[in-house]
Amino acid sequence: MTDVRPARPEDAAELVRLRRVMFQAMTGEDRPGPWEDVSERLLRDGLFTPDGAGRFGAFVVDAEAGAEPGTHAGAACDGTGGGGSAGDGRSAGGAVRLAACAVATVEQRLTSPGGAAGLFGFVFNVCTDPDYRGRGYARAVTAALLDWLTARGVTRVDLHATPQAEGLYRSMGFTEHPVALSLELPGAAGPEDGMWGESGPGSPG
Repeated sequence: MTDVRPARPEDAAELVRLRRVMFQAMTGEDRPGPWEDVSERLLRDGLFTPDGAGRFGAFVVDAEAGAEPGTHAGAACDGTGGGGSAGDGRSAGGAVRLAACAVATVEQRLTSPGGAAGLFGFVFNVCTDPDYRGRGYARAVTAALLDWLTARGVTRVDLHATPQAEGLYRSMGFTEHPVALSLELPGAAGPEDGMWGESGPGSPG
């Protein structure tokens, strides 16, 4: 059985490291930058707490104690993206090194006949470290996240899946929804939040 736990603020750097790994796997290009600092700060300040505060829910699987860091680009990146490993399942900053993660937000919309609470969830940042793929971790963290969203009264969950990850999500009950149209506004989010999906080749496993 996979041990899944809620993410804590001290996991922020590792969540960002896995996000960088995800984008690299999806595009073939490693793009470190200031976005990592911003994302880490948002996670540290915004992860849900037991008292209900926060805007991000996240579940993770810890890396094995004693596991050596991977040699793939991104997994041993420096800066706020993660910064290598101490060889004991911890990243260089002392936080627990993560093997997989999944993150979600809860959006309050107006209520409707089909959704009395008006709560919608969006799942993103589903990623498994390349050293830990093929163990079912992506499914485990996503399932935990769906249970968490259900407990909060969310009535519909959306995500963006790449072809590589589509089979996983379909097996968990996700289906097509009416086509969503998007518009990139001037000065709005960059391609990592718009053109790129959030569940890429790094997620199945």
